[in-house]
Amino acid sequence: MTMTIQEQLAEKPHNGDPQPVQYVGTVEAYDKWAEVYDTDGNFLQRIDTIEMRALLPQFLDRVNARFRTQSQLSPLKLLDLGCGTGRNTIQLLEALSMRQESGAILLPEAEVVGLDASPGMLEVARSAIQAAVTEKGLQGMPEVYLGVVNLLQGASAKTQLPPSLQVSGAAGVISTLVLEHIPAKEFFEAASAMMVPGAYLLVTNMHADMGAISQAGFTDPQTGVKIRPTSYCHTVPEVLAAAEKAGFQMEQLMGEEGENGVLERGVDQQLGETLGARAKKWVGIRVWFGICFSKT
Repeated sequence: MTMTIQEQLAEKPHNGDPQPVQYVGTVEAYDKWAEVYDTDGNFLQRIDTIEMRALLPQFLDRVNARFRTQSQLSPLKLLDLGCGTGRNTIQLLEALSMRQESGAILLPEAEVVGLDASPGMLEVARSAIQAAVTEKGLQGMPEVYLGVVNLLQGASAKTQLPPSLQVSGAAGVISTLVLEHIPAKEFFEAASAMMVPGAYLLVTNMHADMGAISQAGFTDPQTGVKIRPTSYCHTVPEVLAAAEKAGFQMEQLMGEEGENGVLERGVDQQLGETLGARAKKWVGIRVWFGICFSKT
């Protein structure tokens, strides 16, 4: 059985943190977190946003190159798996808009779907996406369908998808800072069940170097209690092994830093200053990684 971060940390000497901590189920935690998720200064989200801004154009180019002539997949399905408050769903719409305006994307009509386990997060996502469409001039982009999914169910999670996804599956899936909360086996089995052969999967997650010390969580502004969901410390080799077993192969990320197929990010002094006080204690530690897969 995969050990949670809570269980791993319990086996280590107590670090003397005076702040009370409450462990709750992942859905309950994110329902509570939803209201302040985008504003509580979580530096890992900020790193993820920066990296995804660079990765999404690559991702869309790959999906476009592979599927633009496959009319049987029209409208093409793009899925944000574990979309949360819509942070990267909005970036996906922005990247799609920019690529189409530049003529780089020749995709047939697209359908964008955002799925999450937390109804509270989806409620925030719905408002955020509507606001972004107006404020960022994304009216020409496809409407986003939002729905609930339980990735802990593995491959059978497919039964929770909207009918259009159940029939044809997604050609492109992004899943950012989600894997931490799901055993790797179930996560990749669920993702595979939702995708067509050849589809691309872009995954980002908290790095195990960070997971060995801490995990996702937030301070309840009303009680001052640290709320933590269920989390798992997945190493890159464990992620690669689980993905391969579920029928994925790793794709080469473009750019010098992605030559080994895995992007890893740590916090240096300059980045710590940019990201704020909460990032400074992580200087010298790898905190994030990203990998692109394709379904075989």
